Amino acid sequence: MSAPKTKRPPGLFATTLVLLRKDLLIEWRTRARLNALVFFAMATLLLFSFALGPDTKLLERNAGGYLWLAILFASVLSLGESFRVETENACLDGVRLAPADARAIFLSKALGNALLLLALSVVLVPVMVALYGVRIVTGVGDLAGILVLGSLALSAPGTVYAAISSNARARDVLLPLLLFPLVIPALLSAAKGTTLVLQGDPMQQLGSWQGLLLGFNLIYWGVGFVLFPRVIED
Repeated sequence: MSAPKTKRPPGLFATTLVLLRKDLLIEWRTRARLNALVFFAMATLLLFSFALGPDTKLLERNAGGYLWLAILFASVLSLGESFRVETENACLDGVRLAPADARAIFLSKALGNALLLLALSVVLVPVMVALYGVRIVTGVGDLAGILVLGSLALSAPGTVYAAISSNARARDVLLPLLLFPLVIPALLSAAKGTTLVLQGDPMQQLGSWQGLLLGFNLIYWGVGFVLFPRVIED
C-alpha cells in the first residue's frame, strides 16, 4: 500500500494572493479605513488652501507638494491600521504558524497598502485641481506613473515599520517618527514629479525624478522582502 501523498504548502505567489484577497475583502466589507483616509486627506488639502488664503499663484506652484503631504499624513493612519487588525486576538500569530513563506505577509500587506494609497491619490487629484486651480499639462499617463511609484515608495518601508511598531505601547507616535525621515527622498521626488506634470516639463526632468522613485522602490521593496521574516519573529 502506497503512502498517502502529503499536500505541498502553497508557494510564495499563491500565498501572497490569498493574503491580499483577505485584506481587500476585509477593507471592502467595512470601508472604514478608506473613508477615514479620504476625509482626513481632503481636510488636509483644505487646510493648506485656507492657510495660504487668496494667493492662487502660490497654491498652483506648490500643489504637488501639498498633494503628497496629504497622502503622507493619511498613510500613517492606513499603515497603522493594516497591522492593528492582525494584532487583535493574535491573528498575526495564526498567519505566521501557517505552512507558508513569511515574506508573503510582507508582499500582501505592502501591496494592499499601496493599492489603498493609490485609490486615495486618485480621489484627491480632482479635489486638488478644483481647490488649487491647476491642470494636468504633460498628460494623465505621466501623473498616473508618479502616483503609482509614490504609493509603492510609501508602502514598502511603511509596512516594515508598521510591523515593528505594532506591538509598541506608543505605536501611533513611533510609526511616523520612524517613517518620515526615511521617505523624504521619495516624497521630494513624487512632489517634484507631480509639479512638473502640473506646470509643464520644458527641460525634460520628469524622467529623472521617476527614475529616482523607481530606484527607491527597488531598494526598499528588496530590503523589506529580505528582512520582514526576521521582523515578525522578533
